[in-house]
Amino acid sequence: MINRTLLLLLSTFFLFTSCSEATNTDRSQAAGEELQTMNIDTAGLAKATFAGGCFWCTEAYFERLNGVEAVLSGYSGGTQPNPTYEEVSYGRTDYAEAVQVYYHPDQISYEKLVEVFFATHDPTTLNRQGPDVGEQYRSVAFYRTPEEKKIIEKEIQQLQNAKIYANKIVTYVEPFKKFWPAEAYHQDYYRINPNDPYVVSVAQPKVKKFEARYKDLLKPAYVK
Repeated sequence: MINRTLLLLLSTFFLFTSCSEATNTDRSQAAGEELQTMNIDTAGLAKATFAGGCFWCTEAYFERLNGVEAVLSGYSGGTQPNPTYEEVSYGRTDYAEAVQVYYHPDQISYEKLVEVFFATHDPTTLNRQGPDVGEQYRSVAFYRTPEEKKIIEKEIQQLQNAKIYANKIVTYVEPFKKFWPAEAYHQDYYRINPNDPYVVSVAQPKVKKFEARYKDLLKPAYVK
């Protein structure tokens, strides 16, 4: 966690000097504004929110799926207003790095998103994903309806019964309350920063493995 944070801060200090100013601004409407900037119409789209470690990786998985229109990196599961990356990444809040997925429910189901979520991180490690350690990297599946909660719990039970993992799944299943979009330089970070040391050593191997496993779910641009 510290290495990734330090690398990010060093590489973005001069390029993103406005970030420190953004920490004191209200980003409660930032999700809609970000989507407008991306020219994405959210009409008819459903939303799903997951936390599974570094949001650079999680965002890259979901944005490759057919039926997913957009994915935003951000923070969820906490209580303080206007969380910043510096605060969250150093464990100064109760937030988890998360992604919000905007998708077409007639093209990809919530069940399939939940399946992908559990398949793309280790849900048995408490407050840790690989080199990223701390509560900010905990595994959380946020539900918006009782039906979504049942879907998540069913997937967990199926995985446990099938003994997919040697250890018990420790993913939190929590009601969705609020999602705060991360700072602009985190959005689509995997694509924009292919030479970032963390992306090269940690994210790329995971994403390539995901692409190989879920070829039938990928958008044409990601099918190799």
